[in-house]
Amino acid sequence: MSRIAARFAALKQAGRGALIPFLEAGDPDLETAAAILRGMPGAGADLIEIGVPFTDPMADGPIIQAAARRGLIAGATLPKTLAMVAGFREHDQDTPIILMGYLNPVDSYGPARFCADAAAAGVDGLIIVDLPSEEADLLESHASEHGLDIIRLVAPTTDAVRLPKVLSGSSGFIYYVSITGVTGTRTASEADLALALPGLRRVTDLPVAIGFGIRTPAQAANAVRVADAAVVASALIETLANSLDEHGRATADTVTRVLDQVRTLAAGVRSARVEQKERVA
Repeated sequence: MSRIAARFAALKQAGRGALIPFLEAGDPDLETAAAILRGMPGAGADLIEIGVPFTDPMADGPIIQAAARRGLIAGATLPKTLAMVAGFREHDQDTPIILMGYLNPVDSYGPARFCADAAAAGVDGLIIVDLPSEEADLLESHASEHGLDIIRLVAPTTDAVRLPKVLSGSSGFIYYVSITGVTGTRTASEADLALALPGLRRVTDLPVAIGFGIRTPAQAANAVRVADAAVVASALIETLANSLDEHGRATADTVTRVLDQVRTLAAGVRSARVEQKERVA
C-alpha cells in the first residue's frame, strides 16, 4: 500500500478528513522552504503538496505566481526540489508528499528519469496540471513502475461523459478544483460542494480532496464534511509573503507564522466532523 493510500485509510478509520497544506519549493529561499516542510507534519499536515516553480504557472493566481517567481529567483529547480524531499525523508518516512507542477520541467528532465528520481527522493504522488488525459501515457508507465500515484484534476465543468476518461489511470486521490478560475480567487460554498461530490463518488472509490479557494479553518472544515481532504495553498503563501522583509527575504518569524496557520487549519479540519455529528444528534 502506498503512503497516500495508507494515510487516507488511517484517516477514514479515525473518522476524520485530511489537511493538505501547500508550499512552493524555494520560497522565499531554499533553507526556509525546507524548514517549513519539516515543520508541517508536527503542525497538523496529513499530506503535503509541494509546488515546483515554473515560469508560466497558468492555473495559479497572483499569490502563487509570485511564490513561483521568488522560488526561481532563489535558485529552485526540479533537482533541488527533489533534494528537498530527500532531506525531509531523512526525518519523516510516513507523511505523503505530492509534487504539483507543470509538464515542461518534467519533459525537459526526461519523464522516465524524473519518475525514477522522484520515487528515490521519497515523492509519493504527482499532479501535473497541464497534462491532459489523452497525453498521460507520457508518464503513466514510468510512474507505475516506480510506485508513484498520478493524481488527476477534476473541475466543475468536467461533464459525465468526460469524467471517466479523466479518471482513467488515476490513483492516490482525486483533486477536485472547486471553482472555475485560478487558485486563490474565490471559494465554493458547502452547498455547491455537496451537489458536486455525489457525481464523483459514483465513478470512483478514490478519496477526494478539494482545493482552489480554501483559505480559512471554517472553509477547510466545510470541505472535509463533504470530501476526504482540504487543500490550502494561497492563504499559506500569502502569510509567508506578508512575513518577508522589504527585500523579500525571510524574517525570524516567517516559519513560525506559516506553521501556526497550519495548526489553526488542522484544528478546523479535525473538529469538522465532530461538529457535524453534534448537529445531526
